[in-house]
Amino acid sequence: MEIIPAREFNALYIYLDSLWLIALFFILLFKKRYIALIAGVAGGLIYFLVDYGIFYLLLNTRTVTGMDTALLLLWLSISYGFTNFAWIWLWLDRDGNALEWSLLIISGWFATALLSKSFGSNFAIISIQRGTSSYHGAMALILLIGYMILILKNIKLSKTADKKINILWILSIGILVQFSWEAVLLVTGIRNPGVMPLIVNSLLETNMGLPFLFLMHRAVNIRFEENLQRKIIKTAGKY
Repeated sequence: MEIIPAREFNALYIYLDSLWLIALFFILLFKKRYIALIAGVAGGLIYFLVDYGIFYLLLNTRTVTGMDTALLLLWLSISYGFTNFAWIWLWLDRDGNALEWSLLIISGWFATALLSKSFGSNFAIISIQRGTSSYHGAMALILLIGYMILILKNIKLSKTADKKINILWILSIGILVQFSWEAVLLVTGIRNPGVMPLIVNSLLETNMGLPFLFLMHRAVNIRFEENLQRKIIKTAGKY
């Protein structure tokens, strides 16, 4: 069955969301969460490459009405790419503030959506949508490969339970990050009615990258503090 995620919003939503992204950027900068910032910027570039380069140019599944396609998809990619990747990185950091970071990001999404609904009646209306049948199978394969890597690692470590990867925790992050912004879009009336995009996208789209992000986070975290200072690694009695 074809799942078609669609949105309709006014241009004020873009301006408010952009201000929120700038605020979040400076919050992370002030708190010296530099690697999370880098992850967020990388996420925005990756999302733009996928959404504009693959979904729009290659597969012709993305349509935009009411604004220049490249500019709209650049904003959209930065918006969710930056917040998703930075939020995932902060969650993987396990700094004891996962709830606080989560509430900050979700409340920002919620506020910008409702403010635009309340005060954006004089702004241009923009509509976007994309088909999914041509690539959800490939996404499912990527998800399978990622979680298979973690599963096989855990099977290998079956006799050392304390070193096993908490796959359920990683799965929860992968589902909840996408579910949160899909739910905000749905309840604020930006997403088209229906729960199938909420369910399918939450299970698949962000979640497919979590195993790889987890492995990347672990590799970086071994070598660097979150403020980019290199860690002193003690091996064989030497520093």
